[in-house]
Amino acid sequence: MSLKPVALILGSGPRVGAAVAKQFGSTGYSVAIASRKAAEGKTAEGYLSIKADFSDPSSVLTVFDTVKAEFQSSPTVVVYNAAALTPPNNDDLFSIPAKSLAADLNTNTISAYVAAQEAVKGWETLTQDARKLFIYTGNKANAEISPRLPTVTLGIGKSASSYLIGAADNRYSKDGYRFFYADERTAEGGIKGMELDGEAHAEFYAQLASGTAEVPWHATFVKGKGYVKF
Repeated sequence: MSLKPVALILGSGPRVGAAVAKQFGSTGYSVAIASRKAAEGKTAEGYLSIKADFSDPSSVLTVFDTVKAEFQSSPTVVVYNAAALTPPNNDDLFSIPAKSLAADLNTNTISAYVAAQEAVKGWETLTQDARKLFIYTGNKANAEISPRLPTVTLGIGKSASSYLIGAADNRYSKDGYRFFYADERTAEGGIKGMELDGEAHAEFYAQLASGTAEVPWHATFVKGKGYVKF
């Protein structure tokens, strides 16, 4: 059994994923990262690195099994940071093949559902006092329809996952398990889009893990301020 709590980052990209992994690694967690481009084994930072393609939800099960085998413990913190989109041809929304939408939904929502399923199963086996939480890296798509059609399949998935996260937090918060849809905003409450700040996510996710502030499941936040209600 790992003497340290374990943080698992699913979708370990170079911006948000990397910053979040570094934050948890520096604050006493054993860290596992998983992505399509991951190299198997241990990284230079000492993270467990697992190759996985989240367009196939079954890959999530393999990741959790690998983490438990390595650390002899289920992860206490699970961050779902994977995302996918398929742009339409020009302004023809319905030019996107249904097969592509399904693949994107697998990445954006179905694999997140499986990860949440596995997280709860694992938390039920843990005796550690570490705070148990699932954080989904979201955006404003659940509250505002973007006029930009290239992101439509991403928006569909984020909106669906927002509902999932809210329902999960409503159900499991009484058991001490928290679920957050983390949504970085501009100071005025606007969508960040491609201007997402990795360090801001890392700082906020660490705050959520510490439990030092009362934050609802729809966790809107601003760089340098933390949770801000919009």
